[in-house]
Amino acid sequence: MRRAAIARRRRIPQKSLIEAGESLATVVMSTIPPLTPRDIVAAYVSMGTEIPTHPTLKALLDTGATLLVPRLGSGEHDDVGWGRLESIDDLRHPQGRPRPSGYPDEPPGERLGVNALRSASFVLVPAFAVDSAGNRLGRGGGWYDRALRYVPPATPIAAVCWPWELVSAPLPAENHDMRVTIAVTPEGCAGFDNPA
Repeated sequence: MRRAAIARRRRIPQKSLIEAGESLATVVMSTIPPLTPRDIVAAYVSMGTEIPTHPTLKALLDTGATLLVPRLGSGEHDDVGWGRLESIDDLRHPQGRPRPSGYPDEPPGERLGVNALRSASFVLVPAFAVDSAGNRLGRGGGWYDRALRYVPPATPIAAVCWPWELVSAPLPAENHDMRVTIAVTPEGCAGFDNPA
């Protein structure tokens, strides 16, 4: 499924990617409750074939909320970490990682641990597919599943994918897989009941 998703995404024209990123920002900002400077939002920096998230990150920064994005350590199997993003211009390719490396750009500054998500008001994660029960197909490394365990139960977790990646057939899921509460596409969103 991942290979098929990546292959289809690679055929998307650059202009369509840019437009999808702008539309995604509009959908995300209309989906989440109004944010204040007291709120903490965890999101991700898009890479490769993912829908561009820079417009969404910019819109989230404009609310004044604290914005956290993934920060990886120096090893291949690093624990989950986060960094505070203060400006889109702060994003840099991780030091010591070859290009392309499959690692997202990161902000400078302190690397925060998973406890940073304990106060999150909203979380945005990438997906290759999402089923009608809120199961998410990610890259397969379990990075976000480990991170999402620290998110408060009432906090909305939104998975971003293309509209055709919303599937009705159940996705493979294991005990450690964390469900999402919302699927967001550039065309709209869908919510799921009783994620576990």
